[in-house]
Amino acid sequence: MAERQLLVQGMSCGHCKMAVSGALKNLDGVSSVAVDLASGKVDVAYDEGKVGFEQMKNAVEDQGYDVVK
Repeated sequence: MAERQLLVQGMSCGHCKMAVSGALKNLDGVSSVAVDLASGKVDVAYDEGKVGFEQMKNAVEDQGYDVVK
């Protein structure tokens, strides 16, 4: 398992947290997601053989949020 921290802009409420978390958890290979609204940081544990950064970035951006890194 690999871990990556995404910096996401535009999240401000519980709905935002659920949307980002749900989008990432729906990706094959993502095992856990922890969202910190205050900092905009999203910690993701995933199988790098199944999913990569670009897929995670696209999933979050499809929900209307910006991934800074």
